[in-house]
Amino acid sequence: MAGDPGLSEKKMFGGLAFLHRGFMFVGVSGSKIMARVGKENYEDSLARQHVREMDFTGKPMQGYVYVEPPGLESEEQLNFWLQRCKQVVSALPPKAPKQSTSR
Repeated sequence: MAGDPGLSEKKMFGGLAFLHRGFMFVGVSGSKIMARVGKENYEDSLARQHVREMDFTGKPMQGYVYVEPPGLESEEQLNFWLQRCKQVVSALPPKAPKQSTSR
């Protein structure tokens, strides 16, 4: 994904989040990743090994999952999650520009 001008990183959720066009698509929290898989990929993602509901707030967040380290051991596994998550946010409409709060 190196060289993609739409990518950025930001400290979020107590870890490091990666954004595409301003939308968080994956983050690192400890040794696991937070993956934004979207509603359409949610059940399929949960059915995969080493994946569980993302319950950052104490209740499951629909469209997001945690992928534990054994599910990220190979480059192929990591790339699967990165591509799945980037595809989800790539389909979102562009974010509206932030309004200036200065007077």
